[in-house]
Amino acid sequence: MTVPEKPGSYRRFIRILGSRAVTEFNYRFADTTGSAQLFVGIALTRGEVEKREVIELLKCEGYPILDLSDNEMAKDHVRYMVGGRAPLLKHELIYRFEFPERPGALLAFLESLAPDWNISLFHYRNQGADYGRILAGIEVQLEERTRFVQALDALGYPYWNESENPAYRLFLSTEKTASV
Repeated sequence: MTVPEKPGSYRRFIRILGSRAVTEFNYRFADTTGSAQLFVGIALTRGEVEKREVIELLKCEGYPILDLSDNEMAKDHVRYMVGGRAPLLKHELIYRFEFPERPGALLAFLESLAPDWNISLFHYRNQGADYGRILAGIEVQLEERTRFVQALDALGYPYWNESENPAYRLFLSTEKTASV
């Protein structure tokens, strides 16, 4: 699906979904064209009928949707390749989280972020455990970083700063400090 490339868009999308479980979410800030491409999986309890309802709901809210449910290349490969480098990002932090697998956990995380902290990368997959593994990139100005960590501490989800991780540096960071 396509959303506006601006802070708060992801939060709005999750609010629209309501209590539906997101099983997968892939996003990476790309450019300033004004729109962002998301790869999203949603758990359905009523099959095709509910899928059509969700698609119609999102279209009514103004979101362009492309249903890739039957696209084998997308399911087997493209879903893991969403992303890359984002050269326009200046103050990105990369954090790894464990979210509890319960309704509202993702929205609680999004609501804990200040409106000016832009999500620049988000990868989540439900892996059948009692927690989900998340990798998030968040743009936080240098003077806001203490407040950012305080917000994460208050949320109470386990987290790790991965901003210096060599895998991030090699494949996602725009800084040229990584080497093999």
